[in-house]
Amino acid sequence: MPVQYTSIVEEHQAVRNNVGIFDISHMGQLIVEGSGARDWLNTMLTNNIDKLDVDTGQYTFLLNERGGIIDDLIVYRIEEQKFLLVVNAARTDEDVAWLEKHLPPMEAVAAATSCEVRITNRSANFGGLAIQGPRVAELFHALFGDNVGLPPRNQIVELPFDGTNVSVARTGYTGEDGVEVFFRANDAVKFWNAALEKGKPLGIKPCGLGARDTLRLEMCYPLNGSDLSPQRNPIEAGLVFFVDLTKSKFIGRDALLNTKESGPQEKLVSFRMKERGPPPRPHYSVFDNGERIGEVTSGTISPSLNWGVGMAYVSASHAKIGGQIDIEIRERKFPATIEKKPFYKKS
Repeated sequence: MPVQYTSIVEEHQAVRNNVGIFDISHMGQLIVEGSGARDWLNTMLTNNIDKLDVDTGQYTFLLNERGGIIDDLIVYRIEEQKFLLVVNAARTDEDVAWLEKHLPPMEAVAAATSCEVRITNRSANFGGLAIQGPRVAELFHALFGDNVGLPPRNQIVELPFDGTNVSVARTGYTGEDGVEVFFRANDAVKFWNAALEKGKPLGIKPCGLGARDTLRLEMCYPLNGSDLSPQRNPIEAGLVFFVDLTKSKFIGRDALLNTKESGPQEKLVSFRMKERGPPPRPHYSVFDNGERIGEVTSGTISPSLNWGVGMAYVSASHAKIGGQIDIEIRERKFPATIEKKPFYKKS
């Protein structure tokens, strides 16, 4: 997946106004199945697997014992005891190693058939596309037929396509309506070309990592490795909605309870520059009245707003909406305001 095919702004605007297509085949795809898959997976992930019906998905986290985020991912329940995990590409091997390290011991599996869990890394054999934008429904029907209904939000369905089957999930990472389509690697070129051909009348554009980053940042969606890391927990990141602390057991739960009780020392905030100028970038320092209070984790010029925006971890006492801060860019301080998420709204 390139940074851009034409230009980041052109691809960004295609998604906001028409439809764009992203090659997400680099994302990891793991299958977890077996008689004990549901109960075991619920001890590994923060969200509650029990709330998933078959053919639905949810956003969730894989944590270390300190509550730090190893990975953020989407888990789909594709059968009663079979799950698809779509994980970040750079974390795939680490995720597999962590999950395998915590599999039920063999003696427990031998003693109880309900403990069996198998993990399959199918990343090399499967690809994926994200189709995003306000005209996605038109493209979906052009690809699959007018009589095929677009799946509801966070639902995944299997559909026939040109002699094969593909999985279509109503999810995305842009703030627009969209679907993510998963297929065998051998079918990747066929589906990509078909989507581009069918999407021509709709103004479709192939989109790269650059537009993916500006789109997600306008929505304040966090990026693993930048806004999320093993040194940060979901409470600090403002994502506790995707953590079910009522579950009796999952890795990292005790650490999160401690953070909730004592309060996080730092919080992830979104900010907007007050002046036009150079864009904020990761690792730039954040100040309040001359005191360094944090560091930028993501920043860019928003193509939709034509203004500098970003996210930063700052000390909790300074993490107030409306707060006035300064971003140090090339040894100069530029004023910014902490704002409510997201930056971009359709209205």
